[in-house]
Amino acid sequence: MSEPIRILIVDDHDIVRLGLSALIATEPTMLLAGEAEDGMEAVLKARALRPDVILMDLAMPRKDGIEAIHEIKNDHPDARILVITSFAEDEKVFPAIKAGAQGYLLKDSSPQELLQAIYDVHNGESSLDPAIARKLLRELNRPVAPAISEEALTEREIEVIKLLAQGLANGEIARQLVITERTVRSHVGSILSKLHLANRTQAALYALRQGLIPANQDPPLAG
Repeated sequence: MSEPIRILIVDDHDIVRLGLSALIATEPTMLLAGEAEDGMEAVLKARALRPDVILMDLAMPRKDGIEAIHEIKNDHPDARILVITSFAEDEKVFPAIKAGAQGYLLKDSSPQELLQAIYDVHNGESSLDPAIARKLLRELNRPVAPAISEEALTEREIEVIKLLAQGLANGEIARQLVITERTVRSHVGSILSKLHLANRTQAALYALRQGLIPANQDPPLAG
C-alpha cells in the first residue's frame, strides 16, 4: 500500500480548517500533516513538514496566500499547491497561478470536487474550477493592442510589469524595487492607461506575449 498523501491546510478561519480536516479524515489515502493560520506560518510549516499537497487560502493576515506561494515555491520548486478561496477576481486568480499554484478551487466546490482536486494536484496535474478555467481561456484569447509596444513604458514601468506578470502582489513589487506600494499602484495605473488595458491580468498577459518574461511561465490550463 502506498504512503498516504500528506496535506498541509492553510486558512485563517478555524471553522474552515476544521471542515477540511474532517473531510481529509474520511479518506484513508490522505493524512493531515499540519495546519497554518496565515501565510507566514504556512511558509514555516511547509519548510518543516514538506507536505505532499498544500491547501492554500489567499486572503490572510501577516502574509497573504500569493506571497506565501512565492516563498514556498522558492524554497521547494516541486511543492504542489491547491488554492481554495472564495475569490474569483482576475487580480487573485492570475497571480496565484503565476506564482506556482497547480490548482484553483472556489470554496463553494463540493467535497468530492475538492478530494479529486487534491488527487489531481498530487499526481502533478492541474485542477481548475470550471469558472476559473473559462476566465483564463478568455483572457488568453483576448487581443492586446498590437500598435503599442513596451517602448511606450518608462524603464521603471517595464520593471513593474515584469514583476506583475510573475504574479507578485504590490507589496512584493514595492519591496523588490525599494519603492512604496502607493508608487507601485501609480505605476500600474500608468501601465494600464498607456497600453489601453483593463486590468492587471491583461497587463501580465501582454508582458508574456511581448516576451518580457519567458514564455514557459504561461499559466497551466490543462486539467
